[in-house]
Amino acid sequence: MRNPILLALCLSLPAAAQNFSGPAPPPPPLTADSLQHPGVPTGTLSEKLTLTSRIYDGMVSSYWIYVPAQYDPKTPAPVMVFNDGGGYIDRKGSHPALNVLDNLIAQHKIPVMIAVFTDPGDISNSPGTPTYTFVEAYSKKWSRTLKDSMRSTEYDTVSDRYGRFVRDELLAAVGAKYNLRKDGYSRAITGLSSGGIASFNAAWQMPDDFSRVLSWIGSFTAIQWHEDPSIPDGGLNYPEKILREPHRNLRVWLQDGSNDQENDRYGSWPMANIRMANALKLKSYDFHFSFGTGPHSPNEGAAEFPEEMTWLWRDYDPGRTSQTFTQDPTEASKPPFRVTITNREAH
Repeated sequence: MRNPILLALCLSLPAAAQNFSGPAPPPPPLTADSLQHPGVPTGTLSEKLTLTSRIYDGMVSSYWIYVPAQYDPKTPAPVMVFNDGGGYIDRKGSHPALNVLDNLIAQHKIPVMIAVFTDPGDISNSPGTPTYTFVEAYSKKWSRTLKDSMRSTEYDTVSDRYGRFVRDELLAAVGAKYNLRKDGYSRAITGLSSGGIASFNAAWQMPDDFSRVLSWIGSFTAIQWHEDPSIPDGGLNYPEKILREPHRNLRVWLQDGSNDQENDRYGSWPMANIRMANALKLKSYDFHFSFGTGPHSPNEGAAEFPEEMTWLWRDYDPGRTSQTFTQDPTEASKPPFRVTITNREAH
């Protein structure tokens, strides 16, 4: 009789991704496009700004606005939203998005765009509101802080609420200061972990407003599943939603690693992302799946960020307001991602 088994990816992935045993490898280095270079026009980052949400009953959100040096207020600019945005704004940090934006705009690999970096909100000053009551109950049920529970309520909930917040409140506030494009063709959204599913969710719920998605280590798992009885779906349902619901016009890059986390409450992050990739593959979405060996960390996504951005914004035409995204023929010719049975005790 065979020993217990372990599922591992075998097709369309690098050989290293098949090894589920042993410690995670060291983080990959950042590439040249993630570093500052003399002579490259440098965009500016605003001070931290705040807004008070009506959609979330008085939640206060912080955000920053990046404006490239090439921005012309006479020309409406594409816009990209970064969830958990405070983690991206350090030019000398581990995922320095501002440097990438400067470099790729200067190289004409992405359009001249405004970037909005938004952090999860704070509901602590709005006791008694429906949002506060829900978040407080969730925090007590799962022994999570009020701040963390607010983040999960925004990011992990499968509904159009967070997308409406981004469109109707956050981007409305930014649009009062800068000339933004309003077509979904010119809007992208990104994030990691719960911020990753929040990005996909906003686009899935509102594809006419957000059509480009970049998800790092996305939490397509059972985090907010059935927490609100009026919302039947959770992140774990997205592969089936992709398969069964009408096709959305989206372009999606998913990133994850074989050493990402799993637990007995929410499920497996790597297997969830594999399921997402296969659903997008089978329904002919314009998608890319990058699967490495990393843990639940932004390091692999950050190392790939210039490549991801170039892919996400490829063939962007400022003279258009729409484009039908189709699966790349190279991807279409490949089989779905599959698993092989491996001896669980072998190392």
